Amino acid sequence: MSTQTQAAAVANDLYLAWQVLRTEQPRLRARDAAERLAVSEAELIASRLGVDTQRLQPDWSALLPALGELGYVMALTRNEHCVHERKGFYREVTVTPNGQMGLVVSAEIDLRLFLGGWASVFAIEEATSKGTQRSIQVFDRQGVAVHKVFLTEDSELKAWAPLVERFRAAEQNAELDLQPLPARTVPTADGLIDVNSLRVGWSTLKDTHHFFALLKQHGATRTQALRLAGREWAEPLAPAELPKLLETAGETEVPLMVFVGNRHCIQIHSGPVRNLRWMDSWFNVLDPEFNLHLKSLSVAELWRVRKPSTDGVITSWEAFDADGELIVQLFGVRKPGIPEREDWRTLAETAAALDA
Repeated sequence: MSTQTQAAAVANDLYLAWQVLRTEQPRLRARDAAERLAVSEAELIASRLGVDTQRLQPDWSALLPALGELGYVMALTRNEHCVHERKGFYREVTVTPNGQMGLVVSAEIDLRLFLGGWASVFAIEEATSKGTQRSIQVFDRQGVAVHKVFLTEDSELKAWAPLVERFRAAEQNAELDLQPLPARTVPTADGLIDVNSLRVGWSTLKDTHHFFALLKQHGATRTQALRLAGREWAEPLAPAELPKLLETAGETEVPLMVFVGNRHCIQIHSGPVRNLRWMDSWFNVLDPEFNLHLKSLSVAELWRVRKPSTDGVITSWEAFDADGELIVQLFGVRKPGIPEREDWRTLAETAAALDA
């Protein structure tokens, strides 16, 4: 039996198991179903090939700009603890010549794409109780969802079939060649970090985008750097302050930049947040063009962070999980070359820091 035939047989068995699970729990999402069935979400999606799913060519430099043909869509990027959904147009797409990085910088959909980790992509037409749901879904080499684009009732439906046909992979096989997640780097002990040098480097930052290089230079993790930077630059806050800040921003109409990402994609909303609701322990923004779903109990650390720049100090709130992974970042809306908004800074500085 060939490898491709074996993959098809395994996919068929997986699809049948999924259908049984869906009968028992019809509202179970694909991500959660994959976890129940002990497979990756990409494997679960690949099991649908020939049913309601087609595999596409992972030609990012051509596919990503083509998504603009679909018109008004919903872009979804998430991590383990937070989901970011933004409606708008997939425009102003650029991919670097080496194919490793990409940007989408339209007024509504704003993305930073780390394409070196993107692996497989599928077009899905799923029958639901609300009609056919069409989406383009991208997965990494571990089979984890990186980014998804859903058609809306206002999308250009006539563009869907030609786009899928144009990018349809010649071989519709379920073989994914998944790879294990790279081992986590062992953090440098605090005592081995040159704290004075770190603080000097922090105090002389000219651009917030240079922060990652500062961490790399000192071999520090993000939360470690926040702990060592000193309270001039970073202060711990009670995690419960995060939804309070969002609620106050909604009441006072302070526009925010909301960053949510994973290892291979960051998605940004810029604008107000208004319709805020708790659903059990999930805190949600449910606005017409922007939805955020935050698993509040996953926020293990919350920090108020200040970084100097040529435009003055830039203030952010940054939430992390128990493993030190970034869940969500909040800034005041601003453009490069413009100082931070005073209403955002006032709001961001209102919460009392935790005691040392």
